[in-house]
Amino acid sequence: MSRRPSRARTSRSGAHGLYIEILIRADLDEVWRLTQDPSLHPRWDLRFSSIVPDGSLPGGGSRFTYERALGVHTIRGTGVSIGERANADGGATSALRFDTDDPWSPLRDGRGYWRYIQTPDGVRFITGYDYEPGFGKFADRVIRPFVRWMTAWSFDRLRIWAETGAPPERGAFSFVPDSLAALGSP
Repeated sequence: MSRRPSRARTSRSGAHGLYIEILIRADLDEVWRLTQDPSLHPRWDLRFSSIVPDGSLPGGGSRFTYERALGVHTIRGTGVSIGERANADGGATSALRFDTDDPWSPLRDGRGYWRYIQTPDGVRFITGYDYEPGFGKFADRVIRPFVRWMTAWSFDRLRIWAETGAPPERGAFSFVPDSLAALGSP
């Protein structure tokens, strides 16, 4: 997995946007399917428990409602997504905006993109996104690195699923037993 420094603009809060990139050794059509199908997306993306389409936009794209279950509370928000499957360079792009007024949400109004670049080795899957922090600048200094980590881990779960067919749910916390077993081995 490769990461690059942020190229996104600085948000109103003064924080830098997130940029994450990974090479997925799979067909672009498969990566597109796994990322654009709202029923499949929450299976690999830790940031969501569910994504439900709410209808089409007049000029293309769609509205959606998302949730992130926290155990004691479920954060709910809305968004819009627009995707372009066939860029001139053979890749694809999708963009989204999201928002919530949930006081428990560390991410409020935001926007971002996914870029799919076909290479001889697979698909470079890239995201750039930013958001207004829900708990203020100070708390976002702790939360933003965690959100970056969640995104990177989710991309890796997607990569494993696309490359091997292994269900992403199986790998969510499988590193814990594997790590404990490694500690006990000679």
